[in-house]
Amino acid sequence: MRAVRRLDLGVILLASWGIFGLPCAQAVKLRDGTVQFVQPPQLVKARVTDISPGVPASYYFTINLPSSAGEPLQRVILTQQQGKENLAFNLKRIRAETEVEQELTLADVTSNREQKTVSIAFNPPIPPGQTVNIRLRSVKNPSFGGVYLFRVTAYPDGEKVRSQFLGFGRFQFTSPGGAF
Repeated sequence: MRAVRRLDLGVILLASWGIFGLPCAQAVKLRDGTVQFVQPPQLVKARVTDISPGVPASYYFTINLPSSAGEPLQRVILTQQQGKENLAFNLKRIRAETEVEQELTLADVTSNREQKTVSIAFNPPIPPGQTVNIRLRSVKNPSFGGVYLFRVTAYPDGEKVRSQFLGFGRFQFTSPGGAF
């Protein structure tokens, strides 16, 4: 318990150095070698281009990696948490770009239909101070209306990292006939 308190205090001190103008730590590295963000990325918004049932659409997730993050963004994992249907995405059509529309190179894009996840890795990792738009192209929207939630998790660059939950992307689709 005492070791955990010291470790937490060290993390708080590292983060506060940047806030109060003391020498800013480049990253938070825990005693066991785990790397985490000093200031986590933020899920700014999530939107879909078409809420009609059964049609292909683009799903956008906008993530801001603050200048004070301390670590570059290596990977984002999107996990469908709610929704009647398990949505499928065309992995070859997944794209990411910066706020100024500079396309980013993706190192690895994978999907696990059983776990309802899509994993997107960046090569090179995205440096702090960037806003990233990730676009997923669905095979088709849900056949029936309802709310679909996607858990968004970010991972810093490194071998041993601590992920950061950013929030939920929420999409609401219409039912056939236009009702929600």
